[in-house]
Amino acid sequence: MNGVFGKPNVMLGGASVWKGLVDGPAQVAMIDALRDVVAAAPLFRPRTRWGKEMSVRMTSCGRYGWYSDARGYRYVDTHPAGGAWPDIPDCIVALWHQVTGLERRPDCCLINLYSEGARMGLHQDRDEADFSFPVLSVSLGDDGLFRIGGDKKGGATQSLWLASGDVLMLGGASRLAYHGVDRIRFGSSSLLSGGGRINLTMRVVD
Repeated sequence: MNGVFGKPNVMLGGASVWKGLVDGPAQVAMIDALRDVVAAAPLFRPRTRWGKEMSVRMTSCGRYGWYSDARGYRYVDTHPAGGAWPDIPDCIVALWHQVTGLERRPDCCLINLYSEGARMGLHQDRDEADFSFPVLSVSLGDDGLFRIGGDKKGGATQSLWLASGDVLMLGGASRLAYHGVDRIRFGSSSLLSGGGRINLTMRVVD
């Protein structure tokens, strides 16, 4: 399922990683496009189903956005403050097509902002209808320590520092792998003013 960029240069627990795939100018273009997204759909801090506030702030673009509260994790078609989610920027959709080789567009691009001290516990991406479609992740800004295991809780995990411009794909046997981000190297990149890491995660929902 590799597109025009061909085979990844790193394999991690079944996940495909293209180190440094998005170059500097393309990273800046993505950040510029995301400013318009965040202006239309402001970042918010969701709560887990157990009532704990997440350490990341997030928003989305596309047909759906990802949301969490006491009712659980799910996709919704409007921002928590009201209004439809903005479109996924063309430069981000183009990367999806080029890496995955798919004609189908992603339905959702989840935008997670990791500030200093933020993390994401091990979890599966399983709120989608068809697991044959991959999940594509793009790292922008500070380095993040990504960790991945198997499709069951517990067991061995592997870790890799993802830098700005790295692209990771969960597909095939790794599609339902538990994964998360243990920490970031705050201030390791100058891409975002004030520091921090943005992770874009594109998914086919329906």
